[in-house]
Amino acid sequence: MRRLLLLTSAVVFFDTLFFAALTPLLPHFAHELGLGKTGAGVLAAAYPAGAFLGAIPSGIVAARLGMKPTVVAGLAIVALCTVLFGIATEAWQLDAARFAQGVASAFSWTGAIGWLVAEAPPGRRGRLIGRAFAAAVVGALFGPVLGGIAAIAGVGLTFGVVAALSLALVVFAATTPSTHAPRPQGPMVLIRALRERRMLGACWFVVLPALLFGVLSVLAPLRLSALGFGAVAIGAVFLCSGAVEAVNNVALGHLSDRRGTLLPLALGLLASAPVAALLPWPDNAWVLAVLVVCGGLAFGTFFTPGMTHVTQLAEARGLEVAYASALVNLAWAPGQTLGAVGGGALAQATSDAVPYLTLSAICTLTLAVLWRSRGSTGWTTRSGQESNDSSSATTVAA
Repeated sequence: MRRLLLLTSAVVFFDTLFFAALTPLLPHFAHELGLGKTGAGVLAAAYPAGAFLGAIPSGIVAARLGMKPTVVAGLAIVALCTVLFGIATEAWQLDAARFAQGVASAFSWTGAIGWLVAEAPPGRRGRLIGRAFAAAVVGALFGPVLGGIAAIAGVGLTFGVVAALSLALVVFAATTPSTHAPRPQGPMVLIRALRERRMLGACWFVVLPALLFGVLSVLAPLRLSALGFGAVAIGAVFLCSGAVEAVNNVALGHLSDRRGTLLPLALGLLASAPVAALLPWPDNAWVLAVLVVCGGLAFGTFFTPGMTHVTQLAEARGLEVAYASALVNLAWAPGQTLGAVGGGALAQATSDAVPYLTLSAICTLTLAVLWRSRGSTGWTTRSGQESNDSSSATTVAA
């Protein structure tokens, strides 16, 4: 189990490392290529858009061929696309490379998380997901640092070296034993699961933080740059944000196992609404930097309990674990895409305050709905149990 946790952590680390490396480089590309906030949003959204396209195919491949081949193929293509991004010189080339990298990451992420969930004891699933996601956050943490280094040493050289190093993970994955046999299911099983109110409710808590981070990842670097921060300083801000988020996710994994998913989700909503409302107003880079760190802590609170709840519901309905993992990508990708593109375009047409305040209102509304429905939608209030009788849930036929 330790080797598998290490592999999963390494896979999601490199996925999010390359994803987040764009953050401090976004002002550079916006300036060099003449991108406005909309163009910057498109570039930031290309990766999650690719992940969305690859979500269902990655689940099908993992269910039919197994987790290991899915991880190996995804990792190899992610490394190749990273090299292509490093040597791109035009906006469409950057967009295309990021999009293809997102598709490939859907395969490596779905295979790795599915592999871990399939072999994890049910009573430890939350903490294992929390530790793996903490590694993803650490990747997101060092991504801006990598972007800052690339701004100094050169994008092509930096991305090429790290992509070459990441190929070692292909060997690591190929030599890691797997005991979970593929259990093929047709894609209609996944589609039927997405029609269920409980499953959609669980997926919303992966969509919502993705929306929040999508807006933050575009508007915050551009605003920090306008207030005088360079690429290295912006990378340092997101480094601090990722650090507190990583520690928080380890704690959230234990809390989800002990107390269930309802409490951490409610806490995340309570923190996210005021932070999102405050983000557009600072005129001082240091004040904004503190709020960005607070945003990373608050917005990141949803992912571990949200992912845990999705896997719990999927397992209760007989859904193949590969599809449960694909559901996470299917929920995260459109949220991140809409947050980046929609947030950037809306801010350019109006002001930064409009997307931030809209998300603050959505968090407040979500908290009210969650609180009213806590006894009727299957949210877990303690480890392994739902707040109502889960035996009444409709089981998805294999």
